[in-house]
Amino acid sequence: MRRHFPLLWLALHRRRRMLAMLAAGMVLFEALIVVVARTVPPAQLFTGTIGKTPSAFKAFSGSTGDVSLASYPGLLGAGLVHPFWIALQLTAIGSLAAAAVAADVEAGTIELLMVRPISRARLIAERAAAVVLTVLLLNAAATAAVAAGVWLSPSLHQAVPLRGVLLAGVLGCCFTWCLLGPALAISAAGRRRAQVIGATIAFGAVGFAVNFVAMAWSPAAPLRFLSPFHYYTPGDALAHAHLPWGPVAILLGVGGAGLAAAFPLLARRDLAP
Repeated sequence: MRRHFPLLWLALHRRRRMLAMLAAGMVLFEALIVVVARTVPPAQLFTGTIGKTPSAFKAFSGSTGDVSLASYPGLLGAGLVHPFWIALQLTAIGSLAAAAVAADVEAGTIELLMVRPISRARLIAERAAAVVLTVLLLNAAATAAVAAGVWLSPSLHQAVPLRGVLLAGVLGCCFTWCLLGPALAISAAGRRRAQVIGATIAFGAVGFAVNFVAMAWSPAAPLRFLSPFHYYTPGDALAHAHLPWGPVAILLGVGGAGLAAAFPLLARRDLAP
């Protein structure tokens, strides 16, 4: 691998400690969500004295509204759309996407890379592969932790099929693909690491805020289609063991468009710092 894909290996090797810590943090967090679900019934956590879950909470269940947060699928889905989960994913995507091109341009090392017989297309392809492998690792860690908890708990297993856990993990991969494509395009065109990291964080944070407002406030409901979180519904996947192919196509399409744009953006730009 080092000989055939040196840029891919180097990108992962430089951030191996960060990736290990992010994966461990993902496992521990999802395990905590599972422990909470097993210890306290979700209805007792989120149902008030009136016996009804506040409508605003549906934005945190990882669902379009069909699955309540006061349920096992809703609570486990919340763990897969929690701000902590989002922060870990954005940290990985922003760090590796920034290192794809923009960081080397900022540091002035991009010219040293291109002195070797490495094409610009190969540069972005191998660096993109490093980001893809990273998000696959994080989503696999989260999925494995949830699957282990569901398998070990009869009450959870009765409400959440293991197939649903697997499909929620697949949906998580589609969601992170949607984020990493535009991040790589910004890196291919940008000159500063901060530009890429800031844009990645803004994309995730603003997307989450827009989806929350759209679900909690009915006049803003049409805005939900602008957020990637509207198409990422792990709570529904956990409850129904079904993959929504329309939203999946949109998530994959946005990510693919961003990655496709990165190649011509890098090919036509001046690499001088």
